[in-house]
Amino acid sequence: MGYLFTSESVSEGHPDKVADQISDAILDEFLRNDPQAKVACEVLVTTGLAVVGGEICSDAYVDIQSVTRGVINRIGYTRSEYMFDGNACGILSAIHEQSPDISQGVVRENADEQGAGDQGMMFGYATDESKELMPASLILSHVILNELTVIRRQGEAMPYLRPDAKSQVTIEYDDNGKPLRVHTIVVSMQHDEFLTADKFGGDEKLAEKQMGAIIKEDVRTVLLPRVKARLAAAGDRLGELIGNDYILHVNPTGKFVIGGPHGDTGLTGRKIVVDTYGGRGAHGGGAFSGKDSSKVDRSAAYAARHIAKNMVAAGVAEQMLVQVAYAIGVARPVSVFVKTYGTSKVGLSDGQLAGVVERLFDLRPAKIVERFGLRNPIFEVTAAYGHFGRRPYTKLAEVTENGQKVQREVEFFGWEKLDMVDKIRQTLQLTV
Repeated sequence: MGYLFTSESVSEGHPDKVADQISDAILDEFLRNDPQAKVACEVLVTTGLAVVGGEICSDAYVDIQSVTRGVINRIGYTRSEYMFDGNACGILSAIHEQSPDISQGVVRENADEQGAGDQGMMFGYATDESKELMPASLILSHVILNELTVIRRQGEAMPYLRPDAKSQVTIEYDDNGKPLRVHTIVVSMQHDEFLTADKFGGDEKLAEKQMGAIIKEDVRTVLLPRVKARLAAAGDRLGELIGNDYILHVNPTGKFVIGGPHGDTGLTGRKIVVDTYGGRGAHGGGAFSGKDSSKVDRSAAYAARHIAKNMVAAGVAEQMLVQVAYAIGVARPVSVFVKTYGTSKVGLSDGQLAGVVERLFDLRPAKIVERFGLRNPIFEVTAAYGHFGRRPYTKLAEVTENGQKVQREVEFFGWEKLDMVDKIRQTLQLTV
């Protein structure tokens, strides 16, 4: 029997994502000036206020106020009527130095034996149901909001848009777990109050109803066709799942004028399922944003995704979940777990595949950092629209070397590269 599965995403203007992006922007600025910086930065945003706290150990100086205001303005909170304005909001800093008890467990004379920054378990997941080897419901949710942001910044087709938004996509699967069609789409978007009651004889409900009708029609005739075109242009066939028979809910409460940090307090690390796999696979519970790569919550989760993605791309299984677990101060993981959900295409058990993973991938934190260049300032872009399923790329970034500002090419989303496929196939004697 078939089933329905749903994933959600939130825009860069969602209050929790505002907090995530500020945390990662501050992390990037420390890494730009001090690649060895130890950072655990959390942010709270609310009406007219951003509070930055956490533990940071670094000799570098970062202008916390300037970085925070820059992120808020970039996102689009630049108007006083939003009640959260990058140029005018208050910013409080409550940052202190990293605990020496933690530091002594992480730092080692032999850099390769750097200990894990905390205990915990991290998961990576991949599925062959999409080009990105990600759950289709999550990719579609992300793309809807990515395109909505493009439309908002262009300011033409839907000029009433404000930064805060959420999406949700439900997909119908067949008996074999293959996606058949998009069943339901939910889009909630913050907007200007572009129709007022005085235009309808003082009838506020009628004004609200008319606004809602205009916005819903724009979603159906402007946003979703652009989403399908965007996917098609990228060679992604997921847009074909959006037929003419889907259920559409737009701003189901009626209107969404009050939003962003004024409408709901935002905190770093509250959208961990949006950041990862949309509810598929599993999650160890640790957030990513604001944490340097000595924190395995982040670095090992990236490594686990890299493993799962390369194993699925190599044809080992149709989907795979990888878990790695660490003890604080210990370099090598205490366990590695693999689950293929009965989709394995090789004559090995999941336990045997876990052994293959341990032989092929060095999961010591220092080696993960080295492999993906995680001491570079690459994290702010990860803090909205997901850490996984993104296109890896290289770009010039300003960093400090020997006290001088220089431009250096750095790699973004390196954990998404399919650079171990051939080695996996050779090890398991798989043919294409």
